[in-house]
Amino acid sequence: MRTPHSTTAQENPPSRSTLEGLRMPVEAKIAAAWTSLMFFVIYIDYFHLYQPGVIDQVRGGGIFEFDITPTLMTIFVVVIGIPALMVMLSMTLPARVNRATNLIVASLYIPVMVFNAAGASRDWAFYYSLTIGLEVLLLAFILRSAWTWPRRTASPATLATSLDSEPHRARVSGLSVGSTIASR
Repeated sequence: MRTPHSTTAQENPPSRSTLEGLRMPVEAKIAAAWTSLMFFVIYIDYFHLYQPGVIDQVRGGGIFEFDITPTLMTIFVVVIGIPALMVMLSMTLPARVNRATNLIVASLYIPVMVFNAAGASRDWAFYYSLTIGLEVLLLAFILRSAWTWPRRTASPATLATSLDSEPHRARVSGLSVGSTIASR
């Protein structure tokens, strides 16, 4: 047995011009940007291994001009660990601390990302310009989002209530509700 098709969907097709866009919390935007940055950093480091001679250099105990030591590996963990923690911190810190932390860390990471171009040959200039440019754009997005963090605005009634030390009482015919109930 066949089921009848609904004609409602055919009579009222969804509008193509109207898209519903829900406002995303700034914390989620910043966490997503840190996540994207982490993917870029990981993949850029991975793709670096495809450059001729890099794997031989690593097997020989060096990365760029540095010897592979426990100290160097610890530095790498810190450099990668901070953005990884920023994903979580961007979602959990209170707004004021979150904003300041993102402004500071993103500002400090711009030179860290640019440092990746150190020692690059002219043959790889476009690659490093593109990858570092994308990383810096993500950091700029984080900075802009944190800098323009929406502020809660108080209405005049809220301000008047918060400035007054006595509790707010409703007035009925010149008597406060509290005194009317007490006089009964």
